[in-house]
Amino acid sequence: MKKMFAALVLSTAATMGHAETYDLTMASSHPTVLPWVGQLSTLVVAESNARLEAMGSEDRIEWTEAYGGSLYGFKDTLEAVGDGLTDAGWVGTLWEGSKMPLQNVTYFTPFVSDNLVRTLQIMNELHREVPALQEAWEAQNVVFLGASGVETYHLMTNFPVNSLEDLRGRKILAPGPSANWIKHLGAVPVNGALPTYYNQVQTGVADGMVAILTGAFPNKHYEVVPYVTLVGLGAQMTGGLGINKDVWDGLSDDVRQVLTELGDAYTVAHAQEVEARYQSFLSQLPDVGATVTELPAAEVDAWAETMPNLAAEWVEANADDGAAEVLAAYMAKVREAGIESRIDWAGQ
Repeated sequence: MKKMFAALVLSTAATMGHAETYDLTMASSHPTVLPWVGQLSTLVVAESNARLEAMGSEDRIEWTEAYGGSLYGFKDTLEAVGDGLTDAGWVGTLWEGSKMPLQNVTYFTPFVSDNLVRTLQIMNELHREVPALQEAWEAQNVVFLGASGVETYHLMTNFPVNSLEDLRGRKILAPGPSANWIKHLGAVPVNGALPTYYNQVQTGVADGMVAILTGAFPNKHYEVVPYVTLVGLGAQMTGGLGINKDVWDGLSDDVRQVLTELGDAYTVAHAQEVEARYQSFLSQLPDVGATVTELPAAEVDAWAETMPNLAAEWVEANADDGAAEVLAAYMAKVREAGIESRIDWAGQ
């Protein structure tokens, strides 16, 4: 009887577990006014303990928050999480082309979808189903929890654009992979970043930009590039919420479950906020003096049809990392979601 009682006590203790309080830091290189940072605080941090309580767990998280670059800059987001400068935070994979090329698949497959929520949900699904994507994070000592991104790209210029020919010879701000979207049109890509765009156009370094309105509008880019031409180059994954792998391995199952669920919730919540801001800014452009037009459908089709096979070039450059599998899986997900992509990048 004593042995049975002891076994029962041990079994009950194992079931109940031991309540733990984890001291974790959530940080970002960017300020909370940006949706993909703000939702780290208002959703992930704010709801984690409530969700733990709701599931009956006694574990809790004591959060310390550090945003706006107070701990590190935008070029160091991956190292900051991987090295443990912060326990968790936003990682900008867009700037990690050499270490995490697979995460930039959307930038090498433009004209797929303007739906940011669905695009990022697909990227979350792929991270769960394609080992190479998750392994790319873990190789940097980071565990991926949820994707972040930006809405579809359009053109903003200091001259009217009625056809693709209007772009020939023009200097257009298109940093990183987006430069490949305009080269074949005869435009001249110019490197830059959101904070530098205004001055670059004002001083004649550039005539326009491939832009996201959620970035351009708050920076008042419409003052120097008042012609907004809607194209719909596609929504993009730019990074995501990650947590230090050593920290992750030391968390309880309950906490890991809650943070995993919050990772998916974070993706949807911030993407919806981005899209709401996009619609708001788009509606305000005429009121601030901008001229908003749509590039004729035939011109958009021509843009897409003459686009070089960027995806094939990307796959070739990253073949050893599993790029072919990622591309095939991504486009399969796009088709399954009923998204009508202008370009079937996996079928070219």
